[in-house]
Amino acid sequence: MGMCLPCLGGAADDVVTTPDPETRRRHLAEAAEKRQKETTYRGVKNPEAVERKRKKQEEIEKQAVTTSASGGGGLKWQVG
Repeated sequence: MGMCLPCLGGAADDVVTTPDPETRRRHLAEAAEKRQKETTYRGVKNPEAVERKRKKQEEIEKQAVTTSASGGGGLKWQVG
């Protein structure tokens, strides 16, 4: 019967210590950020290039809005 239970002298080595809550929270946040990045750029070979294109497109749209608001657009009505 004594063969089933290990010696209690070595039982302290089997205890798993958990990190403090702040460290655990930080690790979980880092893992969540990593998963979010991976899902955002899934299937994209060069995520930096995608980011540059997105920023360039935003700049073009911003310039178009600024130009159309100040210049009144390029269309003129003519009655002939």
